[in-house]
Amino acid sequence: MSGSTGYSNGYHLQQCGSSEKRVGTSQRERLRKASRKSRDGRGGPRVSYDEQQQQQERPPCTDFDMAYFHSYSHLGIHEEMIKDRVRTETYRAAILQHQSSIEGKVVVDVGCGTGILSIFCAHAGAKRVYAVDASDIAVQANEVVKANNLSDTVIVLHGRVEDVEIDEEVDVIISEWMGYMLLYESMLGSVITARDRWLKPGGLILPSNATLYMAPVTHPDRYGESIDFWRNVYGIDMSAMLQLAKQCAFEEPCVETITGENVLTWPHVVKHVDCYTITIQELESVTTRYKFKSMMRAPLHGFAFWFDVEFSGPAIYPTNSDAPSSLSGSSSNSPIDGSQRKKRANPNEALVLSTAPEDPPTHWQQTLVYFYDPIEMEQDQLIEGSVTLSQSKENSRFMNIHLEYASGGRSFVKESVMR
Repeated sequence: MSGSTGYSNGYHLQQCGSSEKRVGTSQRERLRKASRKSRDGRGGPRVSYDEQQQQQERPPCTDFDMAYFHSYSHLGIHEEMIKDRVRTETYRAAILQHQSSIEGKVVVDVGCGTGILSIFCAHAGAKRVYAVDASDIAVQANEVVKANNLSDTVIVLHGRVEDVEIDEEVDVIISEWMGYMLLYESMLGSVITARDRWLKPGGLILPSNATLYMAPVTHPDRYGESIDFWRNVYGIDMSAMLQLAKQCAFEEPCVETITGENVLTWPHVVKHVDCYTITIQELESVTTRYKFKSMMRAPLHGFAFWFDVEFSGPAIYPTNSDAPSSLSGSSSNSPIDGSQRKKRANPNEALVLSTAPEDPPTHWQQTLVYFYDPIEMEQDQLIEGSVTLSQSKENSRFMNIHLEYASGGRSFVKESVMR
């Protein structure tokens, strides 16, 4: 499809763009993209010096990006996300809860997909909604908008957030940017770009903040199905397969569903993200130290990671202190850095979308990093160490995981890549 320099029925095409969402488990191996290097940006109608600098610093659209965007052209991924009622209904509830901030206002939907969140915003009375997506699903999104008689309100922009032009400031940014383990796929960077390019001071971002958690888990059924199975196969000793089986089953992180019964302790906060202040550079590498005390006697098979996001207004900071870092971690199970120095608007009314094991399941499930060999834990036994999550140098949408853990006088290191 050829590019266009203007709008036609509310639809605008940019050749290379930012498809914004997360892929279903069955599609993961096809999505690997992005190196964030500066290049000279395209000119545009935005005239400020700061904006010209931002254009020059926009990352190039790489082959990894194009493969990533192409993967979101497949309807199955969007069907999976929309059918996740916990996800979709929480977003709709958040839009209605913040209707007073949306009605009569300008909204940008970063990674609009089929356009469902944009349409929710239009139904909530938005004056105008810019629905941005780099995937070819934007073509269908535009047809959905027309079929619902919303072309005067919803403008579909087919292109990356880094490349499309919006010639006005916006009051609201909405995006479903979260990947497995929260940060996988690096889509939060596109939300940050949209915020820095277009959001008015005091504007609303939905969701407003996110928290990534980890906890040690026991999962004997999973270990037995994948590993112990080889000890006796129809009466045949196939234990020679054990090492290969462990590598095949547990070399990479696993996206699957566990329950609260699998979790051995209270969770540790890995990172807290404030969408109003986080920078792209802060996402390149995240490190935390942890210390857990097992609440039961059980084999420790690995660590589970999950997240929640909150839909609230901007943080309110005391005037006599600086705002804390937007991406904070802690070296123990203490409260999140800065949590005693800030508060949220209407904290008791904030909606939360959770992917925790004890909450209703979502398509994100949980992400598990399994050990090759379990550790037998006694009640109150300590396990401590550190974890570093970093963007791959090859492709920033990959996540490198460096896990160090020690218990019972033994120390281990597990390195894996979420591809």
